[in-house]
Amino acid sequence: MNPFAESFNLEAAFSDVNEYWSPKVVAQVNDQYVKIAKVRGQFVWHDHAHEDELFFVVRGHLKIEYEHGRAVELPAGSMHVVPRGTLHNPVAQDECWIVLIEPVQTKHTGDIESPMAKTVEEQLRR
Repeated sequence: MNPFAESFNLEAAFSDVNEYWSPKVVAQVNDQYVKIAKVRGQFVWHDHAHEDELFFVVRGHLKIEYEHGRAVELPAGSMHVVPRGTLHNPVAQDECWIVLIEPVQTKHTGDIESPMAKTVEEQLRR
């Protein structure tokens, strides 16, 4: 049985997010979590060896930095998929609201140890 609401207001869900870079799981679709997060500043360089990661920008502007100087700019309404095994670093100059879709086993910062990393259990807390 799925413990999440069948439907919810996305805008209202963001009102429960009080800490930057701290995703909250709001839904599950098969083996994928749908997470929301408010982000600002720079995250941490990391990869997910076995999982792709989808970013959807709801509000603000997000930049995904890649190795060798490549960067993808994502204004509100944009989506971007980071392929598995790809080193990346999300950056938001100002507050940005994002939706993430990723497999349930995806670690927040991959195998990189960081004080910014949140466990899946922390992301599931409401």
